[in-house]
Amino acid sequence: MAFSFRRMKALGRRFAADAGGATAVEYSMLAAGIAGVVMLTIYSIGETVETNFYGKLVGNWK
Repeated sequence: MAFSFRRMKALGRRFAADAGGATAVEYSMLAAGIAGVVMLTIYSIGETVETNFYGKLVGNWK
């Protein structure tokens, strides 16, 4: 029983000290933040672009 507890304790310490996946998590959070900013920007200027740009294009084709 004591052996398995010591082994689990050692495995727990080794798991806590491992930082191998931290970089992947940081990059995924950065990519999610950039995607959010792009989505908010497109949403905020989308109607203006549709009215000004696409309205003129459609008007020229009629």
